[in-house]
Amino acid sequence: MSWIATIGLETHVQLRTESKMFCACGTSFGADPNTHVCPVCLGYPGAMPVMNGRAVELTVRSGLMLGCEIGAYSKFDRKSYFYPDMPKNYQISQFDKPLCLGGGVDITVDGVARRIALTRIHLEEDVGKSMHFKRSSGVDFNRAGVPLMEIVSEPDMHTPDEAAAYLVALKQILLYADVSDCNLEQGNLRCDVNISVAREGAKELGTKAEIKNMNTFRGVQHALRYEIERQIEALEAGQPIVQETRRWDPETEMTYSMRTKEDAHDYRYFPEPDLMPVELSQERIAAWRAALPELPLARRERLVAEYGLPAYDADVLAADKRVGDYFEAVARTSGNAKAASNWIMTEMLRLLGEQEMEISDVHMTSESLAELIALVDSGTLNSNSAKEVFAELFAHGGDPRAIVASRGLTQVSDADAIECFVQQAIEANPQSIEDFRNGKTQAATFLVGQVMRLSKGKANPQMVGKMIADALGA
Repeated sequence: MSWIATIGLETHVQLRTESKMFCACGTSFGADPNTHVCPVCLGYPGAMPVMNGRAVELTVRSGLMLGCEIGAYSKFDRKSYFYPDMPKNYQISQFDKPLCLGGGVDITVDGVARRIALTRIHLEEDVGKSMHFKRSSGVDFNRAGVPLMEIVSEPDMHTPDEAAAYLVALKQILLYADVSDCNLEQGNLRCDVNISVAREGAKELGTKAEIKNMNTFRGVQHALRYEIERQIEALEAGQPIVQETRRWDPETEMTYSMRTKEDAHDYRYFPEPDLMPVELSQERIAAWRAALPELPLARRERLVAEYGLPAYDADVLAADKRVGDYFEAVARTSGNAKAASNWIMTEMLRLLGEQEMEISDVHMTSESLAELIALVDSGTLNSNSAKEVFAELFAHGGDPRAIVASRGLTQVSDADAIECFVQQAIEANPQSIEDFRNGKTQAATFLVGQVMRLSKGKANPQMVGKMIADALGA
């Protein structure tokens, strides 16, 4: 009988707010250690927290995007534990009355679509960042107190690929909702992985291990593959699995035990006495709901239906909201959605990747790309010259027509002029004619290239191809 893995994820998301959860300290990344701190986030005696209302709004916004039930009444609690990165020796979090309950994330793995259920979303404060050096360790408390949303899934996944697909889909939704930067390198998004294995058909789940603070999706996949194999090997050897917290080492690609896993009663939760409960009116929730953007999955389906795009194109374009917005602006202006998709998916995304840029950083406006597409559609510009213009627009912006005029790139579509180039190419390459007659069809392609060279890339390639074919009797 085979083994079945059961996986649940606790995803921690730093919210995009200007100040921390319970004080006015800034949240910007990269400041010198311990410069964004105050008596509140350092846990000084007598310092009183003041709730950040914007963080509550962003958490509810996330819950609405994920189909959660929003609690009209919620409260904050103290979660007691003693780690160096927690200055108060307790964390202000939410226990039995979180802001959001239920909901789910839709994923597709190997062509099979399913919904991963969520348990809850609650709001808390982040902890400091431990820093380890050769002979000492320190703590940077700049991160302590940053608003942190924890999204808890049901134990609803069974493979590493499903866990990775869940994280990708969740990140897309949060970026569409504009609640977080979701920058894994900056720690905006990280997750704890709960994993257990049991025999197929077993009525109860196996004993779980928790892998802490995973900050790459690939790392989650690799850690799960290792941990599933480790637990199965242990169980088959008659060794019990211990409920514990483990860490993932990407160098050795192994997990290592850190400590036994705490249960809720170990944290001694009790209501936070310095904060009032959060009460949300139905009118306020309805207003936040009305301002929600389209979900990524809905946008993918709409791009196929409205613009006639292949499913693959729609999937790529909808993956990043800013890319999708840019595409739709180009498609509406140019009237040629497929050309807009082709330019963005090939040239635009390639250059963005090479230069490590976001589409919001490029100089080329959607109107400029639409004008470039119009120049190609009208026959003013061929595809090779259009790529040259695209590169210039990407780097410096400008007017496509002005660039075409200044560089003399206007496509030659005059039949007499192209006929002259064709005759020159044929007369200069008699061997190619002989090769074609002997069955080497690539000789025609060579001659087309020669015509394009003679015309300095300006000849209409469709007209060149037809004239070469006519001349060869193809």
